[in-house]
Amino acid sequence: MYSDKYLEGQSMQRLPLFESDSFIYWKNRFETYVKSKDLDLWHVITDGDFQPIVQNPETKLDEVIPFEKQTDDLKKRLAKNNEAKMVIYNALPRKEYERIFMCNTAKEIWKTLLITHQGNSQVKDNKIDLLVQQYEQFVISEDESIDSAFARFNTIITSLKALDEGYSSKNYVRKFLRALHPKWRAKVTAIEESKDLTSLSLDELIGNLKVHEMIIKKDSHKYIIYTIGSTHNPIYTTLQRKYNEDL
Repeated sequence: MYSDKYLEGQSMQRLPLFESDSFIYWKNRFETYVKSKDLDLWHVITDGDFQPIVQNPETKLDEVIPFEKQTDDLKKRLAKNNEAKMVIYNALPRKEYERIFMCNTAKEIWKTLLITHQGNSQVKDNKIDLLVQQYEQFVISEDESIDSAFARFNTIITSLKALDEGYSSKNYVRKFLRALHPKWRAKVTAIEESKDLTSLSLDELIGNLKVHEMIIKKDSHKYIIYTIGSTHNPIYTTLQRKYNEDL
């Protein structure tokens, strides 16, 4: 039953279902979903309810517009306040609903969820400090594959983005290049000399490095055959198996 609901949450037509164990992941998907449906709803969630007020031209003071004097357009705009609350309600399990049902606005609900699962500003700052330290100390070992290194690197930068902290794309590219093992030095130099690092995307860099990685593996494979002298050699069979596992 749970798996069916989870699959529904992944649908393009259904909002992402709340995941307390992966709050940052859910938060980003929920934000994208709401913005794709109605930007006004996301405005209400983050900035607060639309108000039925107008400035009195004589007193220059804001005055509440009585319901009977509200235009249809204003009523539709005010309805966004409840729609924003409902879109959050629909994403939450009962346990989370019980935590926030006393909140009066979508903004209060969202703030409660953020503090509960992401922490207050101090906790958030501590998380950012830890992630920044991981980013600055990020290195790639000699035997680590580009896919494995990028997976670790991507976890750090996406976590920073989720906490509204991050670096420029140019910084990501330079950091990943600096983190490579010295055996990549010639390739790094070639990239720096042939590419404009200010416009080179991280994805493009990773693709370039993966191609070079494949070439290195193929060259190494040929060298093994040349050194051993025969593909029937038991040593070759063992090395061939490891080579295939690495691909």
